[in-house]
Amino acid sequence: MTQTPVELVRVAAAAYPVEYLPGWAAYEAKLSGWVAGAAGQGARLLVFPEYAALELIALLPPGLHHDILGMRPALQALLPEFLALHARLARQYGVGIVAGSYPVAQDGGYVNRAYVFGPDGTHGHQDKLLMTRFEAEEWDIRPGEGVRVFDLGGLRFGVAICYDSEFPALARRLAEGGAELLVVPSFTGGRAGYTRVRVGSMARALENQCYALHAPLLADADWTYAVETAVGQAALYAPADLGLPDTGLVAGGEWQTPGWLVQDLDLRLTRQVRVGGHVLNWRDREAAALRPGEAEVVNLGTGELPRA
Repeated sequence: MTQTPVELVRVAAAAYPVEYLPGWAAYEAKLSGWVAGAAGQGARLLVFPEYAALELIALLPPGLHHDILGMRPALQALLPEFLALHARLARQYGVGIVAGSYPVAQDGGYVNRAYVFGPDGTHGHQDKLLMTRFEAEEWDIRPGEGVRVFDLGGLRFGVAICYDSEFPALARRLAEGGAELLVVPSFTGGRAGYTRVRVGSMARALENQCYALHAPLLADADWTYAVETAVGQAALYAPADLGLPDTGLVAGGEWQTPGWLVQDLDLRLTRQVRVGGHVLNWRDREAAALRPGEAEVVNLGTGELPRA
């Protein structure tokens, strides 16, 4: 049942570090500590990064740590415990959790899936729709299907996993479905990749006049090719307009520094921007899509440009 929209809600984005853990008990203790830390600061929605679940590769036989195809079926054996742990923590602390995404077996292949848990332990999921070259060409991860808007006690949000944030259509579908927050879990191996996701997330917040919450994976893990290097900093973005930061950056963590970014969303601000901002990107989205026709090439003469 849809909840009455909220005006203020506290959210948390994890800059989550991959570690070589000796067993399931160590993973459970680590994740439990992270959830307790954010919940203890009053966060109601906790977001972990893309492929944060691949920390579990350490629990597989060593021969699979660099076997990019062989690790996928082996990870399926850990999925039930992974789901049960997140459901228990969501119930224990009464929070929503976007879990670190997981390569999940689906229709004879594998998808990159982020499970989303409610405070009563029930869960849904959002699959990544657009694959990076690494996922498609080396790892054989396939696109998922469909987009979902999650309602958490009146906060409506959608999930755009990393590369998905770089394309307008997904975020627009989510916003038109009622999402006022775009959650962006990311795994980027270098600064350029992180910048692409950051700029994409900021653009989606601008276009849809909503918040975007960016949770990056951090890794220096030469023991597995899957997540060998990962960089970033957690951040919260918003449209640069009335009552919101001129830079579009509401808050940001430190570069390559693990921890939670805990921040209050004032949804009254983004709602006001949509109806009375200096610009009305949300209102004008239909015109922006319909007014441009096919591009016309205009010949500016036959002379050659001077060579540099």
